[in-house]
Amino acid sequence: MVRKRVTLSQVAQEAGVAASTASLVLAGRADELRISATAQERVREAARRLGYRPNALSAGLRTGSTRTLGFVSDSVASSQLAGEMIRGAIEAARARGYMVFVGETGGDGQLERDLLDAMFDRQVDGIVLATMLTHARTIPTAATRMPTVLLNIEPDGDTDLVQVLPDEYRAGREAARLLVDTGHRRIHLIGVGDDPAHAHPFALAAAQRLRGVLDVLAEEGLRVASAQPAGQWLPPEGFRLTTALVERGEPADALLCFNDRLAMGAYQALQEAGVRVPDDVSVLSFDDTPFARWLRPGLTTFAFPQRALGRRATDELIDLIERARDDGDEGAGPGAAVHLIPLPLRTRESVAERG
Repeated sequence: MVRKRVTLSQVAQEAGVAASTASLVLAGRADELRISATAQERVREAARRLGYRPNALSAGLRTGSTRTLGFVSDSVASSQLAGEMIRGAIEAARARGYMVFVGETGGDGQLERDLLDAMFDRQVDGIVLATMLTHARTIPTAATRMPTVLLNIEPDGDTDLVQVLPDEYRAGREAARLLVDTGHRRIHLIGVGDDPAHAHPFALAAAQRLRGVLDVLAEEGLRVASAQPAGQWLPPEGFRLTTALVERGEPADALLCFNDRLAMGAYQALQEAGVRVPDDVSVLSFDDTPFARWLRPGLTTFAFPQRALGRRATDELIDLIERARDDGDEGAGPGAAVHLIPLPLRTRESVAERG
C-alpha cells in the first residue's frame, strides 16, 4: 500500500498550533518571530512522529533554490568514463548539500533539448552539460536559461559559460618530455597523423595531445620518426599499425600510442614479432583504462581524470549558483572561465631508459 505524504497541516494539528506557526518553525525562522521554545519543540516532535518531509518544489518556490542539479550527458550507462564523471559530480554535490538528476541523450539533439526543458521545468538550480569525448559543439539555447557549466566540451562559437576540460595539451607535452628525458629519439606515433588539424576525425583531445608532443620535440630539435593515423582507436588498429611498422624495419626507440586500446594492439604485434617491451621498445599511452595495469609489462599511461572532472564541474556550478543567489542576479557569473584538469601519470614498467 502506498503511504500518503504527510502534510504541514497535519503536523500543525498534531502539535496544536496554526499551520503558519508550524511552517515558520520548520523553516528555521521561529526565533526571529518569537515563537516559544515549547511550541517549537511540539512542532518538531510532531514532524518526527508523523514522518513529515517538506515538499522540495514548494520550498524551492519560497527560497529560490531546490538544491538540485541536472547532469546531462551524451553517454551515461554505456560508458565507464561517463560513469566516473557522474560519480565525481554526485560526490561533490552531496558534500555541499545538493542532489543530482542524471539524463542521457545518446547524442540525440532533440532528446538533449527535451531533457534540458525537463530539468528546467523541475526547477533544478543549474546544469552540468557533458560529453564523453572532448569535442567542439554548438551549445543549445535551452542551456542558457539557467546556470550551466560545460564539462569536456569546447563551445563552437562565443559563450560566457564556464568550461571544465582535461588538459590534453599539457599531457601531450609531458608524454614527449618523459620520452625525451629518458633518452628516446626515434619516437613513432600510433593512432594519429603528424598534423594537429587532422589528428583524428572525432576527438579534439587527439589534436591537443599531438600539439603538445610536437611542441616539445621541436624545442629539442627533434621530429617524430613516423605518425600512423587510425580511424578507430581500437586494439586491431594498434596491432595493424605496429605490425606494419615492424615489417618495414623502421628503427624505433618508443611507440607513443594515443590511447590504451591502441597500446594493447601494439603490445600484441610486438610480442608476435619477438620485440620486447620495454627492453627493445618503450610504449607510452593515454587514458589509464582498467586493463592498462594488467598488461605485461604494466603500461605507463596518462590517466583521464574523469572523476576529478565531474567534481570540479559540479563545484564550479554550485559556486556559480550560490554567487548568483548572493548577488540577487541569476545572470551573475565569472564569464567564460576555462578550468583545465591535469592528466596524472601512472608509471608502470613499459618505459625504459635509453643509453
